[in-house]
Amino acid sequence: MNTALYDIPLKRINGDDASLGDFRGKVVLAVNVASKCGLTPQYEGLEKLHAEYGGQGLVVAGFPANDFAGQEPGSDGEIEAFCKTTFGIRFPMFAKIVVTGAQKHPLYDALTKAQPSATAPAGPSFRDKLKNYGIAPNPEPELLWNFEKFLLNRKGDVVQRFSPDMTPDDPVLVAAIKAELAK
Repeated sequence: MNTALYDIPLKRINGDDASLGDFRGKVVLAVNVASKCGLTPQYEGLEKLHAEYGGQGLVVAGFPANDFAGQEPGSDGEIEAFCKTTFGIRFPMFAKIVVTGAQKHPLYDALTKAQPSATAPAGPSFRDKLKNYGIAPNPEPELLWNFEKFLLNRKGDVVQRFSPDMTPDDPVLVAAIKAELAK
C-alpha cells in the first residue's frame, strides 16, 4: 500500500484539507485539468467515467493547473463554477496546483516519479503535435500538457499513465480502469 502517496496533503477546491488517503480502497484517476484548453471537452468524458464506474469504486480526481500556456487562469471559485455549470462536474476537484518544474506539487512529483512515461493513442504523438505548434515539449518524466491521467490501484500505487490526448472514452484507458476495478 502506498501510504506515502496517500499522506501527501492536498486542498479541495473549496479549501478543505484532503489527501488521496480519503479514497483509500478506491481506484483513482488523477487528472491535471484546465478550463481554457483545446482538451477541456475531456471534462465531459471524465464525468461520464465517474458516473458510470463510481459505484464500482472509481474516483476521478481533478487537479487544476495553470502550467501550460496560461490555460487555467481562474481562481479556485471560478474553476469550480465553470466545471459545474459547463460540464456538471460532480467528481472531486482540488485546489489549483503546479504540476511541472521546480515548484511542482509533491503529489505530481510522486506521480511522475512512479510512472515516468505515458501510454498514448495510436497516431502522431502528442509530443510531435506540440512541436508542430511551435511548443517545446517538456522532457520525460514531466507532464506534456493538460489532461494527463494517472491511474492508481486500490492500494494507492500508480499503475499506469496516459497522455493528454488519450480521451476518457479510449478503449485502452477504459480497459485499464475496468481491470483495476475487478481486482
